[in-house]
Amino acid sequence: MRWGFSLVFYYLIAIFIILLDQVTKWQIVTKMYLGESIPIIEDFLYITSHRNRGAAWGILQGQMWFFYVITSIVIIAIIYYIQKEAKGKWLLGVSLAFMLGGAIGNFIDRLLRKEVVDFIHTYIFNYNFPVFNIADSALVIGVVLLMIQMLRDERETKEKSYGENGTHHS
Repeated sequence: MRWGFSLVFYYLIAIFIILLDQVTKWQIVTKMYLGESIPIIEDFLYITSHRNRGAAWGILQGQMWFFYVITSIVIIAIIYYIQKEAKGKWLLGVSLAFMLGGAIGNFIDRLLRKEVVDFIHTYIFNYNFPVFNIADSALVIGVVLLMIQMLRDERETKEKSYGENGTHHS
């Protein structure tokens, strides 16, 4: 893939995630009352109108300036890595795009609403998992893809090392 096209593709992924995240949150805010829950798959998946003024699992409640600073740094770092490190590494670019979209999606909530709108509510093996949103999902997917990319890079480095030296000696 040509580099210019790749960059556009990565940013389009991020924009799609941001739009999907914000549209779904807008639907929750305008169509449901806080605390309302709609079963999708009984005892497994619900749409639940929830708000979070903290980070994952509600930690650091009300620390908005902290989130503004950290998220700004994260967004700048992700853009830097997309620009400088993703060339020729489509999986790295896609993983960073997912993380960028997720970070910006929740950042918009914190800026405009002073809280994050969450609505995806699951019970997994009878565990009441914390309510989350599309941006959170994109962040998790991005991190998983980044870990896969890192494992691929590590394997490639080992293969080059073995190829250059014959057999590996510890």
